[in-house]
Amino acid sequence: MAKVTVYYSDFCPYCIRAITLLRRKGADFRKINVGMNAKKRTEMVKRAMGARTVPQIFIGDQHIGGCDEIMALEKGGNLDTLLAG
Repeated sequence: MAKVTVYYSDFCPYCIRAITLLRRKGADFRKINVGMNAKKRTEMVKRAMGARTVPQIFIGDQHIGGCDEIMALEKGGNLDTLLAG
């Protein structure tokens, strides 16, 4: 299974939705809270090529985007393939 990283902040409904989907899929993922951590937020923005909103999701080294993008991958039947690595 691919390594997944989710940059998130507390109480973000989009973050909760994306994380819930990943849990439902049984994905092994690492959460990085950027809510009150400027260093991690800077890391996220750099890694996500300037994206500042949360969540920012990476599967392996591939930047997926946010909640809408991961939901579109699921709807299109492509998320399982990416998660399989």
